[in-house]
Amino acid sequence: MVDPLPDATRKYFDVCQDKLGMVPNVLKAYAFDIDKLNAFTAMYNDLMLGDSGLSKLEREMIAVVVSSINKCWYCLVVHGAEVRRVSGDPVLGERMAFNWRTAKLDDRQRAMLLFAEKLTTESHKTEDSDRQTLRDVGFTDRDIFDIASVAAFYNMTNRVASGIGMVPNEDYHGSFR
Repeated sequence: MVDPLPDATRKYFDVCQDKLGMVPNVLKAYAFDIDKLNAFTAMYNDLMLGDSGLSKLEREMIAVVVSSINKCWYCLVVHGAEVRRVSGDPVLGERMAFNWRTAKLDDRQRAMLLFAEKLTTESHKTEDSDRQTLRDVGFTDRDIFDIASVAAFYNMTNRVASGIGMVPNEDYHGSFR
């Protein structure tokens, strides 16, 4: 981490501490370079918290499915906890992390997650029919862009987290169970 942190970064970390009771390790990992931290948080905030036809839960579900495929310990623990929190269903969070196909999902969620899975494992095989399947269950082209963007973001962050040995904060393990 840069020492001392710039005032804006220190304030951001203080907000995290107040709201979450911790500063997520992913933020600490990026804090060696404030420009990289700012780029990461801007993209995260836009994709995960910004305006979208996707709900917060749907975005977290994508994060968990992608992270499960990639076996990213950090993101599975963190976003599994967030699925538990947002859904209020601890079983859903566990099912999503271990085998999302066992979760009780509606047709819209299932189509979305199949698409995110395909983007993760075989993006080069994505076809118009895959996007049409999403449209058929009510997703707009903007929603499809958001699904693809969230899946792509977590494919990138999974690789960074695994590559640098990022470890989840201990507090996430017992959260919202």
